[in-house]
Formats: sequence, C-alpha cells, structure tokens
Amino acid sequence: MRAALSIATVAALLGGPAAPAQVWRSDQGDGTYVNPPLNADYPDPDIIRVDADFYFVSTTFANVPGLTMLHSRDLVNWDIVSHLVSRLEGRPHYDLEAGGAYRRGIYAPSLRYRDGTFYVAFTPVGQHTRIYSARDPKGPWSHIELDREAFDPALFFDDDGQAYLASSIGTDGTVTLHTLDKGLTRIERSAVIHYNKGAEGTKIVKRQGWYYLFNSIPGKLALTVSRARSLRGPWEVRPQIDDTTGGHQGAIVDLPNGDFYGFVMLDAGPIGRVTNISPVFWRDDWPVWGTPEAPGRVPRRAPKPIPGEAFVEPPASDAFDAQDLGRQWQWNHNPVPALWSLSERPGWLRLKAAPGDQLWWARNTLLQKGQAPRGRGEIEVDPRGIRPGDVCGFGTFGKFSGQIAIVGLPDGTRALTMRVTESTVDGPRVDVRVASQPVRADRLWLRADMDFPAGRAILSYSEDGRRFTTLGDEVPLVYDWKTGTFQGVQFALSCYNPNGAGGHLDVDRFTLSRP
Repeated sequence: MRAALSIATVAALLGGPAAPAQVWRSDQGDGTYVNPPLNADYPDPDIIRVDADFYFVSTTFANVPGLTMLHSRDLVNWDIVSHLVSRLEGRPHYDLEAGGAYRRGIYAPSLRYRDGTFYVAFTPVGQHTRIYSARDPKGPWSHIELDREAFDPALFFDDDGQAYLASSIGTDGTVTLHTLDKGLTRIERSAVIHYNKGAEGTKIVKRQGWYYLFNSIPGKLALTVSRARSLRGPWEVRPQIDDTTGGHQGAIVDLPNGDFYGFVMLDAGPIGRVTNISPVFWRDDWPVWGTPEAPGRVPRRAPKPIPGEAFVEPPASDAFDAQDLGRQWQWNHNPVPALWSLSERPGWLRLKAAPGDQLWWARNTLLQKGQAPRGRGEIEVDPRGIRPGDVCGFGTFGKFSGQIAIVGLPDGTRALTMRVTESTVDGPRVDVRVASQPVRADRLWLRADMDFPAGRAILSYSEDGRRFTTLGDEVPLVYDWKTGTFQGVQFALSCYNPNGAGGHLDVDRFTLSRP
C-alpha cells in the first residue's frame, strides 16, 4: 500500500495551508481516500451513524482508559471523542497482579443508539457482560452488569423497541440470541437461533424487512453474512470477503442518502489489526463489498463516502501543557495515580519510578499506538530526577519491547542502556544489549524509529536534539496474539525501579513524525 500524498501536494489540492501531519493520511485531498482510514491498531470495529455523525468503537484489552470512541463526519477523517472505561475492575490482573491482563480486558464492543442514548455492550474476558450508556458520547457513562458472560455481544434494537444481545464464540459457532428487558438490566430469555461453524464477532443489521448477521470466521480470516425474515431464522449464509480481499470482521453502516458502506478488520502484520472502509452495493437483497465494477473486494482507493468534509485526525504529538493527558494516551494497565503528574512541574509529564523489575511488569507505562507505514517517536527529557536503581526511558512495546533507558547507578551517576524484552510462553525475557553509556547532559532526546513494512525499529539518543547516535541493534516489530500484547506495536514511556521507591523522569514533549 502506497503512502498518502505529500502534505505539500494535499495543501495545494485543498487550496490552503497544510494541517499538522501524522504518519498516515487517508484523505487524499482530491475527493478520494486510501485504506485504511486509520493506519493503526483499531480492531474489532463497530460503527454506527446518528444523523450526520458516525461513531466508532474498538477493542482496547488492558489499556487504560479503555474502550475508545471515535467520531467522523465522512467515515474517513476520525478523531477520538472519549474513553468509556476510566478503570478496569473486578480482577487483580488489571493492577498487574496475579500475572497481569495483557491479551485480556475489553474485547469486541457493540455500539448502538436509541431515543437519544448511546449504548455500548462488551464483555471483559472471563467476566459478565456490561452495557454502558450515555446521552453524550463524551460522557459521563454509567453501566449495568448482566448475570452472564456473552462473548463478543451484538446489541440490537428492533423496530418495535425490543432489545437483544446476540453472541457466538469461534470455538463453536452457535449463535445465541438473548432477549433483554426494557431497561437493558437483565436477560429475560435465551435461545439458539443459528449455527455457523467457527463464527464469532456477531453484528446484527436490519434492512427492508431482512435481518442480517455478520460474523467473523477467525480460522479462515473470513467474513460471512446470514439473512432471515425473522431473528430466529431460518438463516441463509453466504461468504463475503476475507483477509486477501479486505478483512474478516465487521458489518455495514448506512449513509444519510441511503447508501451503505462496510467496515471490516484486517490483520496487517506488526501494526496490528486495522479497519478498512468499503463501498457496499446490494444484489438480490444481499450486500456485496466493493463496487459493481470490482465486486467482492475492499478498494485500495475510492471516492470519499461523503465529500467535502474537512481533514481531521486523532492527536499524537503532545507538549504535556494541558491539565489532562491527551486522548491518544493509555496506560498499560490501571495506573497508580500518585506515581505520575502533569502539575508538579507545569508543562512537563512527571513519571515517578513504579515498582517493577522489568518493563513488562512495571505499572504506569504510558502507551500510544504506533502508526504505519513508518513513524518516528521522539521525547525530550530532563533526567536529573533519576535515582539509583531507576530505569526510565522510551521505546517500543509489544511482543518485543525495545527500550532506550536512563539508569540510575549506585554512585549517583546515570547511564544509558538499550534492552529488549521478549514475551514468551515462559514469561518475559530481558536482554540488555548495551550498558554503561555515561549520561552527563541535563537534557536528552530519545528516539524510536518504527518501520512496519521492514518489521524493525531503531533506537537512538541525542544530547543536543540534532545529532543522534544509534544505541544497540534493531528491535523486531512483531504482532503476536498468543504471547505478545494482542495489539500492534506501541510507543512506550516508562519509569520503574526493582527496589521500589525511586526518583522520576520529567518529559517535556513527545513528537510523532515521518522519519
């Protein structure tokens, strides 16, 4: 997939100055877009339209705040509206106890809207299903918890107002329909309505008297659609698309003019799972992905679903001069509030050393999604608050986590190290690649260059912000749902101390750019 047009070219096409650029720009400025709209890890998508506005939620696992909601006016240009879950509750794993919760937490949310209220249903792994609600997508959100675990729940409101949850899990393929009470507080009855071998990730859509079940078939990386005149069947099933033609989990959303577009998740290598947007047309009351001229596949480039909307993107770079962290940031698990601050040194993020003997198990690691195809993350730091035993720095976070760190030595001096943590079935394994590079400067710049097509990152540092020195070998960029984080590789800011109490790292700014 080729990168988007240059910013200068886009600015010329738009007839105005260029907006601040991230790594990837889907909106080409000429009335077309290229897939994916967000070239980052936004898996298990669900998208709805409310009047002229589109809303998008996706899986966030153990990251906190969790369950990100985005907003768009054209399905191409997205910004982050809010995070619904401020803290994960109900298990010690979310506090990095009893083994941690990487690859668990929040999965496959389902988003719907009815009578002025937004609803999001999701099931934390191993816990009961929850239904969040709010009048405003920015919150505040409240929630109820049902009496059972409905895997990958699909919330659906029928024309008569009756609410349902459908659920299926890929190890089986049985689709169960749960009927909810009027207040969406409990399940009144449940019935098996369909069997689709290997199906999960259910979505329900109704159009012109037909009910449609969209299901992911993970074992085949494929998407199917089933249709029936009744929610209880009988259902006809047809294959739709797969990862060779565009993706394997998603559904469709209508436009104000009555057209439909599809949204679908694609496994995309170390960046994780991206969400593609595709035109959809109808043939004999079956949805067909793509266009009549090129059916059965998601286009690489296509006209924007709704023309004329302005370029928008989620925030990325951050000067840490606001009262709250930017919407782009998430912690690796529930943070310890006393161990970070934006107010103790205004204009700086202060990360205090959290207990932990290595990055994988350290609290208060601050994360931001990597962006493909290539992205450069850079931080500017003041290391003078680092104390003996502290390991504070910056790098990548995933199956292989590469960290360029400032280490506090016993004699009170500081040194740079480059270390790689590999997550394995036997637990994380740390390899210190470079040690004892003395630090004498009062200001340092740490950099991580991610090259997703090449599957590698390079870490470097500078004492003047201009001349950078590479530290250590290349770090692999790998997506691994079995032993990694189940996410695309992320940027990570961290500060921990194996001995417990320590000092702190002050971060002046984070900048994301094209290398």
